[in-house]
Amino acid sequence: MANPEHLALIQQGAEVWNRWRRANPAIEPNLREAELSGAALNHMDLSRADLCMANLERANLHKANIRKANLYTANLSHVNLREATLNQVDLREASLRQADLCMTTVRQSDLSRADLREANLYTAMLKSVRMREADFSKADLREANLCMTDLREANLREANLSLSILCMANMVGANLYRANLCLANMSLANLCMASLMGTDLSEATLIGANLIGANLYTAKLHDTILKEADLREVTLSQADLTRANLSLSNLSMANLREANFLGANLEGANLHKANLWSANLEGANFDEAIMPDGSKHA
Repeated sequence: MANPEHLALIQQGAEVWNRWRRANPAIEPNLREAELSGAALNHMDLSRADLCMANLERANLHKANIRKANLYTANLSHVNLREATLNQVDLREASLRQADLCMTTVRQSDLSRADLREANLYTAMLKSVRMREADFSKADLREANLCMTDLREANLREANLSLSILCMANMVGANLYRANLCLANMSLANLCMASLMGTDLSEATLIGANLIGANLYTAKLHDTILKEADLREVTLSQADLTRANLSLSNLSMANLREANFLGANLEGANLHKANLWSANLEGANFDEAIMPDGSKHA
């Protein structure tokens, strides 16, 4: 339970609260299970505060300092976290549904199994954050920095990740069904066994990405850069790979049935045992590629 003195202080507003924090730097505020729904907490120093299981629904935390705070299982749905700082924060299993985290900085924090459905994370900084099994379905992640994040088995169904940075992100088994990844940078990302059915990856960069066993059925990959990508056993049936760069990629045992490779670059690619049944190969470059029967294309 929350400390009554700490709860009374925070209810007096940012000026009183921040003055108390400056005068008592060693105290770690106890706001555990506090009822703070709709509270004006903007610009407050909530660093190292224990807000475990607190109710912060629709609270205003604009530009708040929440470094090293404990928000495990807290209710932050519909909250305003614009430009807040959430470095090294425990947000495991927290509810952030429809929360506004636009331009928020979240570094080295743990959002594992958090609920971020329909949340606004436009241009948010999420570098090196743990988000395993988090739910980002229909979230706005445009231009967000997700470099080196842990998104294993995360739900990104129908999320908007256009122009986002996902370099070296771990997305093993993630659900990206019909997500928008147009112009995203996913170089060296691990998408092994990920579901990308109907996903828009047009003009995205996936240099050296791991897509072993991934499902890209009907995905949009026109003008996508997949140079040196590992696409072994991938499903690309009925995918649009018009003008895609697949040079030096590994497509061995891939299902490419009815895929569109119009004008694609497959120079030096490995297509050994790949299924190219009814694929459109018009204008595709196969120089030095290993063909399905094991022969090298002249």
